[in-house]
Amino acid sequence: MVKRGGSVPKKTGLISFLVVCSLWCLPSSANAQALIPHTLQLDAAKLEKQGLSLAQEAASLGQFQQYELALPRARLASQLAPKNDKVWFLLGGLYLQTKDYNNAISSLRKAQGLNPKNADVQFALGSVHFQQQKYQEAAGFYQAGLRLKPNDPEGLFDLGNAFYMLGKLPDAIAQYNKAVAQNKKFWPAINNIGLIKYEQGDATGAIKQWQTAVSLDKQAAEPLLALAVALHARGDRQQALALGVQALRIDNRYADLEFLKQNLWGTRLLADTKKFIELPGVQAAIEQRESQSSRQRPQ
Repeated sequence: MVKRGGSVPKKTGLISFLVVCSLWCLPSSANAQALIPHTLQLDAAKLEKQGLSLAQEAASLGQFQQYELALPRARLASQLAPKNDKVWFLLGGLYLQTKDYNNAISSLRKAQGLNPKNADVQFALGSVHFQQQKYQEAAGFYQAGLRLKPNDPEGLFDLGNAFYMLGKLPDAIAQYNKAVAQNKKFWPAINNIGLIKYEQGDATGAIKQWQTAVSLDKQAAEPLLALAVALHARGDRQQALALGVQALRIDNRYADLEFLKQNLWGTRLLADTKKFIELPGVQAAIEQRESQSSRQRPQ
Protein backbone atom coordinates (compact mmCIF):
# COMPACT_ATOMS: atom_id res chain seq x y z
CA MET A 1 0.00 0.00 0.00
CA VAL A 2 1.36 3.35 -1.04
CA LYS A 3 -0.63 6.50 -0.60
CA ARG A 4 -0.45 10.11 -0.89
CA GLY A 5 0.33 11.65 -4.44
CA GLY A 6 5.26 26.64 -12.19
CA SER A 7 4.63 29.85 -12.74
CA VAL A 8 1.58 31.61 -11.36
CA PRO A 9 -0.60 33.40 -13.92
CA LYS A 10 -0.87 37.16 -13.61
CA LYS A 11 -4.05 38.66 -12.22
CA THR A 12 -6.27 38.54 -15.26
CA GLY A 13 -9.83 37.54 -15.92
CA LEU A 14 -12.49 38.69 -13.48
CA ILE A 15 -10.67 41.69 -12.01
CA SER A 16 -9.46 43.01 -15.36
CA PHE A 17 -12.92 42.55 -16.84
CA LEU A 18 -14.48 44.62 -14.04
CA VAL A 19 -11.91 47.36 -14.49
CA VAL A 20 -12.51 47.51 -18.24
CA CYS A 21 -16.28 47.63 -17.83
CA SER A 22 -16.08 50.36 -15.20
CA LEU A 23 -14.16 52.56 -17.62
CA TRP A 24 -15.57 51.74 -21.02
CA CYS A 25 -18.94 49.99 -20.76
CA LEU A 26 -20.82 53.27 -20.54
CA PRO A 27 -23.77 54.59 -22.57
CA SER A 28 -22.69 56.72 -25.53
CA SER A 29 -23.09 60.46 -24.99
CA ALA A 30 -24.86 62.72 -27.49
CA ASN A 31 -22.19 65.35 -27.00
CA ALA A 32 -18.51 64.70 -27.39
CA GLN A 33 -16.96 64.91 -23.94
CA ALA A 34 -13.65 63.96 -22.44
CA LEU A 35 -14.23 60.95 -20.16
CA ILE A 36 -12.50 61.20 -16.83
CA PRO A 37 -11.59 57.66 -15.72
CA HIS A 38 -12.41 56.78 -12.14
CA THR A 39 -10.14 54.51 -10.15
CA LEU A 40 -11.91 51.29 -9.25
CA GLN A 41 -11.46 50.60 -5.54
CA LEU A 42 -11.05 46.87 -5.06
CA ASP A 43 -11.97 45.54 -1.65
CA ALA A 44 -9.06 43.25 -0.74
CA ALA A 45 -10.97 41.56 2.07
CA LYS A 46 -13.91 40.86 -0.21
CA LEU A 47 -11.65 39.46 -2.92
CA GLU A 48 -9.94 37.20 -0.40
CA LYS A 49 -13.34 35.97 0.81
CA GLN A 50 -14.26 35.15 -2.79
CA GLY A 51 -10.94 33.36 -3.17
CA LEU A 52 -11.57 31.24 -0.10
CA SER A 53 -15.04 30.39 -1.37
CA LEU A 54 -13.50 29.25 -4.67
CA ALA A 55 -10.93 27.22 -2.77
CA GLN A 56 -13.74 25.42 -0.93
CA GLU A 57 -15.40 24.61 -4.26
CA ALA A 58 -12.08 23.34 -5.63
CA ALA A 59 -11.54 21.17 -2.57
CA SER A 60 -15.01 19.65 -2.94
CA LEU A 61 -14.44 18.94 -6.61
CA GLY A 62 -11.04 17.46 -5.83
CA GLN A 63 -12.63 15.03 -3.41
CA PHE A 64 -14.62 13.66 -6.35
CA GLN A 65 -11.48 13.60 -8.53
CA GLN A 66 -12.88 16.31 -10.82
CA TYR A 67 -9.48 17.91 -11.16
CA GLU A 68 -10.14 19.65 -14.50
CA LEU A 69 -12.89 21.64 -12.77
CA ALA A 70 -11.04 22.05 -9.49
CA LEU A 71 -7.74 23.39 -10.81
CA PRO A 72 -9.02 26.61 -12.47
CA ARG A 73 -10.90 27.49 -9.29
CA ALA A 74 -7.88 26.82 -7.11
CA ARG A 75 -5.63 28.86 -9.41
CA LEU A 76 -8.00 31.82 -9.26
CA ALA A 77 -8.32 31.39 -5.50
CA SER A 78 -4.53 31.66 -5.17
CA GLN A 79 -4.67 34.98 -7.05
CA LEU A 80 -7.50 36.38 -4.94
CA ALA A 81 -6.03 35.15 -1.65
CA PRO A 82 -2.28 35.07 -2.35
CA LYS A 83 -1.28 35.27 1.31
CA ASN A 84 -3.31 32.27 2.42
CA ASP A 85 -1.04 29.24 2.79
CA LYS A 86 -3.99 26.82 2.81
CA VAL A 87 -5.02 27.94 -0.68
CA TRP A 88 -1.51 27.34 -2.04
CA PHE A 89 -1.43 23.99 -0.25
CA LEU A 90 -4.71 23.01 -1.91
CA LEU A 91 -3.42 24.10 -5.32
CA GLY A 92 -0.21 22.13 -4.82
CA GLY A 93 -2.19 19.07 -3.84
CA LEU A 94 -4.34 19.29 -6.96
CA TYR A 95 -1.25 19.62 -9.15
CA LEU A 96 0.17 16.58 -7.40
CA GLN A 97 -2.96 14.58 -8.16
CA THR A 98 -2.64 15.46 -11.85
CA LYS A 99 1.10 14.65 -11.81
CA ASP A 100 2.09 18.22 -12.66
CA TYR A 101 5.07 17.98 -10.35
CA ASN A 102 6.79 21.28 -11.18
CA ASN A 103 3.69 23.33 -10.47
CA ALA A 104 2.98 21.21 -7.40
CA ILE A 105 6.41 22.01 -5.96
CA SER A 106 6.09 25.71 -6.85
CA SER A 107 2.70 26.00 -5.13
CA LEU A 108 3.77 24.02 -2.07
CA ARG A 109 6.91 26.14 -1.73
CA LYS A 110 4.69 29.24 -1.62
CA ALA A 111 2.61 27.61 1.10
CA GLN A 112 5.80 26.73 2.96
CA GLY A 113 7.06 30.31 2.73
CA LEU A 114 3.79 31.64 4.15
CA ASN A 115 3.66 29.07 6.96
CA PRO A 116 6.97 27.26 7.61
CA LYS A 117 5.44 25.36 10.54
CA ASN A 118 2.79 23.56 8.47
CA ALA A 119 3.85 19.91 8.64
CA ASP A 120 1.33 18.87 6.00
CA VAL A 121 3.15 20.97 3.41
CA GLN A 122 6.36 19.08 4.17
CA PHE A 123 4.53 15.77 3.85
CA ALA A 124 3.05 16.87 0.51
CA LEU A 125 6.49 17.88 -0.78
CA GLY A 126 7.66 14.44 0.26
CA SER A 127 4.84 12.88 -1.75
CA VAL A 128 5.79 14.87 -4.85
CA HIS A 129 9.36 13.60 -4.66
CA PHE A 130 8.20 10.07 -3.83
CA GLN A 131 6.06 9.96 -6.97
CA GLN A 132 9.08 11.14 -8.93
CA GLN A 133 11.00 8.20 -7.45
CA LYS A 134 13.32 10.59 -5.58
CA TYR A 135 13.10 8.55 -2.43
CA GLN A 136 16.01 10.07 -0.52
CA GLU A 137 14.61 13.59 -1.02
CA ALA A 138 11.15 12.33 -0.11
CA ALA A 139 12.47 10.87 3.14
CA GLY A 140 14.04 14.23 4.00
CA PHE A 141 10.72 16.06 3.59
CA TYR A 142 8.84 13.42 5.58
CA GLN A 143 11.38 13.72 8.37
CA ALA A 144 11.05 17.51 8.31
CA GLY A 145 7.28 17.12 8.62
CA LEU A 146 7.64 14.69 11.50
CA ARG A 147 9.85 17.15 13.36
CA LEU A 148 6.84 19.48 13.31
CA LYS A 149 4.23 16.76 13.88
CA PRO A 150 6.12 13.77 15.36
CA ASN A 151 3.13 11.52 16.04
CA ASP A 152 1.37 11.80 12.68
CA PRO A 153 0.50 8.21 11.60
CA GLU A 154 0.36 8.98 7.90
CA GLY A 155 3.65 10.88 8.01
CA LEU A 156 5.28 7.93 9.78
CA PHE A 157 3.76 5.58 7.21
CA ASP A 158 5.03 7.68 4.31
CA LEU A 159 8.54 7.76 5.77
CA GLY A 160 8.32 3.98 6.11
CA ASN A 161 7.46 3.73 2.41
CA ALA A 162 10.44 5.90 1.49
CA PHE A 163 12.75 3.71 3.57
CA TYR A 164 11.17 0.64 1.96
CA MET A 165 12.01 1.93 -1.52
CA LEU A 166 15.53 2.79 -0.38
CA GLY A 167 15.98 -0.82 0.76
CA LYS A 168 16.18 0.19 4.43
CA LEU A 169 13.75 -2.51 5.50
CA PRO A 170 14.37 -2.50 9.30
CA ASP A 171 13.91 1.28 9.29
CA ALA A 172 10.73 0.90 7.23
CA ILE A 173 9.27 -1.62 9.68
CA ALA A 174 10.18 0.66 12.60
CA GLN A 175 8.23 3.55 11.04
CA TYR A 176 5.25 1.33 10.26
CA ASN A 177 5.19 0.13 13.86
CA LYS A 178 5.32 3.73 15.09
CA ALA A 179 2.35 4.54 12.83
CA VAL A 180 0.36 1.65 14.31
CA ALA A 181 1.34 2.72 17.82
CA GLN A 182 -0.32 6.07 17.11
CA ASN A 183 -3.37 4.53 15.44
CA LYS A 184 -4.15 0.91 16.27
CA LYS A 185 -6.54 0.65 13.30
CA PHE A 186 -4.07 1.95 10.72
CA TRP A 187 -4.11 -1.21 8.64
CA PRO A 188 -1.98 0.09 5.68
CA ALA A 189 1.12 0.07 7.89
CA ILE A 190 0.33 -3.45 9.11
CA ASN A 191 -0.23 -4.50 5.50
CA ASN A 192 3.16 -3.17 4.44
CA ILE A 193 4.96 -5.00 7.21
CA GLY A 194 3.40 -8.10 5.66
CA LEU A 195 4.77 -7.11 2.24
CA ILE A 196 8.30 -6.89 3.66
CA LYS A 197 8.04 -10.15 5.60
CA TYR A 198 6.84 -12.02 2.51
CA GLU A 199 9.79 -10.79 0.46
CA GLN A 200 12.10 -11.86 3.27
CA GLY A 201 10.71 -15.39 3.06
CA ASP A 202 8.64 -15.17 6.23
CA ALA A 203 5.28 -16.18 4.74
CA THR A 204 3.86 -17.14 8.14
CA GLY A 205 4.70 -13.74 9.59
CA ALA A 206 3.25 -12.01 6.53
CA ILE A 207 0.01 -14.00 6.79
CA LYS A 208 -0.39 -12.91 10.42
CA GLN A 209 0.04 -9.26 9.44
CA TRP A 210 -2.54 -9.52 6.66
CA GLN A 211 -4.99 -11.37 8.87
CA THR A 212 -4.69 -8.53 11.39
CA ALA A 213 -5.19 -5.92 8.65
CA VAL A 214 -8.31 -7.70 7.35
CA SER A 215 -9.73 -7.95 10.86
CA LEU A 216 -9.43 -4.15 11.14
CA ASP A 217 -11.16 -3.46 7.81
CA LYS A 218 -13.20 -6.17 6.14
CA GLN A 219 -13.42 -4.02 2.96
CA ALA A 220 -9.64 -3.60 2.57
CA ALA A 221 -9.05 -5.42 -0.71
CA GLU A 222 -5.26 -5.28 -0.64
CA PRO A 223 -4.47 -7.34 2.48
CA LEU A 224 -7.35 -9.66 1.58
CA LEU A 225 -5.83 -10.46 -1.80
CA ALA A 226 -2.30 -10.71 -0.37
CA LEU A 227 -3.61 -13.15 2.22
CA ALA A 228 -5.32 -15.19 -0.50
CA VAL A 229 -2.12 -15.35 -2.57
CA ALA A 230 -0.02 -16.41 0.42
CA LEU A 231 -2.51 -19.11 1.44
CA HIS A 232 -2.67 -20.42 -2.12
CA ALA A 233 1.12 -20.62 -2.29
CA ARG A 234 1.03 -22.58 0.98
CA GLY A 235 -1.48 -25.06 -0.46
CA ASP A 236 -4.70 -23.84 1.18
CA ARG A 237 -6.40 -23.40 -2.17
CA GLN A 238 -10.08 -23.51 -1.23
CA GLN A 239 -9.86 -20.73 1.35
CA ALA A 240 -7.47 -18.79 -0.89
CA LEU A 241 -9.92 -18.81 -3.79
CA ALA A 242 -12.79 -17.60 -1.61
CA LEU A 243 -10.73 -14.74 -0.17
CA GLY A 244 -9.28 -13.78 -3.55
CA VAL A 245 -12.69 -13.61 -5.22
CA GLN A 246 -13.96 -11.51 -2.30
CA ALA A 247 -11.02 -9.10 -2.65
CA LEU A 248 -11.51 -8.62 -6.38
CA ARG A 249 -15.23 -8.06 -5.97
CA ILE A 250 -14.33 -5.20 -3.63
CA ASP A 251 -11.72 -3.70 -5.97
CA ASN A 252 -10.73 -5.37 -9.22
CA ARG A 253 -7.75 -3.02 -9.72
CA TYR A 254 -5.79 -5.48 -7.61
CA ALA A 255 -5.90 -7.97 -10.48
CA ASP A 256 -3.47 -5.65 -12.30
CA LEU A 257 0.14 -6.58 -11.54
CA GLU A 258 1.38 -3.10 -12.49
CA PHE A 259 -1.06 -1.57 -10.00
CA LEU A 260 0.23 -3.96 -7.34
CA LYS A 261 3.81 -3.00 -8.14
CA GLN A 262 2.90 0.67 -7.67
CA ASN A 263 1.53 -0.31 -4.27
CA LEU A 264 4.95 -1.72 -3.30
CA TRP A 265 4.27 -5.41 -3.85
CA GLY A 266 7.63 -7.15 -4.18
CA THR A 267 8.99 -9.63 -6.70
CA ARG A 268 8.16 -12.79 -4.74
CA LEU A 269 4.59 -11.75 -4.00
CA LEU A 270 3.99 -10.56 -7.57
CA ALA A 271 5.19 -13.89 -8.97
CA ASP A 272 2.81 -15.80 -6.70
CA THR A 273 0.00 -13.37 -7.49
CA LYS A 274 0.45 -13.91 -11.22
CA LYS A 275 -0.08 -17.65 -10.71
CA PHE A 276 -3.08 -17.00 -8.48
CA ILE A 277 -4.98 -14.65 -10.79
CA GLU A 278 -4.52 -17.09 -13.69
CA LEU A 279 -6.70 -19.63 -11.87
CA PRO A 280 -10.03 -20.20 -13.71
CA GLY A 281 -12.08 -19.31 -10.64
CA VAL A 282 -10.22 -16.03 -10.17
CA GLN A 283 -10.45 -15.19 -13.87
CA ALA A 284 -14.21 -15.76 -13.75
CA ALA A 285 -14.49 -13.35 -10.82
CA ILE A 286 -12.43 -10.71 -12.67
CA GLU A 287 -14.60 -11.00 -15.79
CA GLN A 288 -17.78 -10.80 -13.75
CA ARG A 289 -16.57 -7.67 -11.93
CA GLU A 290 -15.52 -6.00 -15.19
CA SER A 291 -18.90 -6.80 -16.73
CA GLN A 292 -20.70 -5.25 -13.76
CA SER A 293 -18.51 -2.15 -13.95
CA SER A 294 -19.20 -1.67 -17.67
CA ARG A 295 -22.96 -1.91 -17.08
CA GLN A 296 -22.75 0.69 -14.32
CA ARG A 297 -20.90 3.24 -16.48
CA PRO A 298 -23.11 5.97 -17.91
CA GLN A 299 -23.75 5.53 -21.62
